[in-house]
Amino acid sequence: MPESFNQSIIDEFRANGGKVGGPFEGGDLLLLTTTGAKSGAEHTTPLGFVREGGRLLVVASAGGSDRHPAWYHNLLAHPMVRVEIGTEAFGAIAVPAQGGQRDRLFAHVVGEVPGYADYQEQTDRVIPVVVLDRSQPEEEVDAAADLGDMLVRVHTWLRGQLDRVGVEADAYFAARAAHQGPGDPPPPGLGLQLRQHCLAFCESLEFHHTGEDAHMFPGLEEHHPHLRDTVARLREEHRTVERIQGELLALLADIEAADPGRFRAELELLSVELRAHLDYEEESLIPVLAGIPMPAGPPDPVAADGAEV
Repeated sequence: MPESFNQSIIDEFRANGGKVGGPFEGGDLLLLTTTGAKSGAEHTTPLGFVREGGRLLVVASAGGSDRHPAWYHNLLAHPMVRVEIGTEAFGAIAVPAQGGQRDRLFAHVVGEVPGYADYQEQTDRVIPVVVLDRSQPEEEVDAAADLGDMLVRVHTWLRGQLDRVGVEADAYFAARAAHQGPGDPPPPGLGLQLRQHCLAFCESLEFHHTGEDAHMFPGLEEHHPHLRDTVARLREEHRTVERIQGELLALLADIEAADPGRFRAELELLSVELRAHLDYEEESLIPVLAGIPMPAGPPDPVAADGAEV
């Protein structure tokens, strides 16, 4: 769609609680905000969607074009996306389905919106179906009583996502070992699922640590000088975690060829270092952060920054 047409739909959507007229009147429409794969800028796209159980599905049909739409390339590079439906907005992890799961979900989509079958007939490209996995702690963070409570909630979310990556890594490498003989390709689906969730976790963790380094830590150093050594240690631990993340992301870039033992070792090292870091941060900072009001406006769920402390 032309950019001006897209923007007019976005403006109408937001002005009318998610309702639009014209060719989209009465249809299920959402706004998907992705981060540019090359530019790093945010891009919002109106998309039709289909529900499957409790999940949201969007289809990268591009009107039957032979090329994937830009928003699809963006979410492959940056799986953390923003979704608006009606008057609700929330974060999600975008995971393209593959193999048999993709075929099953595409059949479900076609059953709800038959026009997608026509788009698939127009191209040799396998049109992706993307699952928008609601996986951000906004509701819990919004309910945080103070900055200390918010930090605990963010850390709890990060620990949960790390557990999830570990489970998916075990599932992927087990399936790969069971599936592969000499020269066999890896099983479809699980590798991309692992990649998207691992990327989302790493991006969230990086954003959280960057926010602490830029905002929360300087405030602590200024207003609580007795914590300067603690903050210095936390900053050093950030650098250690960042280095391990880099090793893990390098393996993730070609997950189908990654050595299972090395990937698991790097993931375990990250888990040990990060959990120790989060535990120490909570032990050291919660007594100071508890009771400090939340910053004005909605806080970022993984930043834990932006307040005077």
